[in-house]
Amino acid sequence: VQLQASGGGLAQPGGSLRLSCATSGFSLDSWNIGWFRQAPGKEREWVSCTSSSDGNTYFRNSVKGRFTMSRDNEKNTVFLQMSSLTPEDTAVYYCARQSGDVCSLARTFDSWGQGTLVTVSS
Repeated sequence: VQLQASGGGLAQPGGSLRLSCATSGFSLDSWNIGWFRQAPGKEREWVSCTSSSDGNTYFRNSVKGRFTMSRDNEKNTVFLQMSSLTPEDTAVYYCARQSGDVCSLARTFDSWGQGTLVTVSS
């Protein structure tokens, strides 16, 4: 089982980036996928999640309206489209999977892959 985040880089405030989470070793369509981030000197925090059952997406309040999430089960990839970026979005972003058909922060995520660094700066 592997999840690998990519697509990070440097963006200007107000800019956009699209992150990808490439998965392998399991059936993506049966798992919820979450995005998390960890800013320098801060604890890791949940960002978003997409449910396996219906593709519904959920976001933390600070990114609602700016981030969208999608999945391509055929390509075993999940995407995080980030827009209107601010310096506060600077972090290493990770993806992870969760069992079940609907996202829940009450259940654990596993199979964390290497993250991808997003830096928002002018």
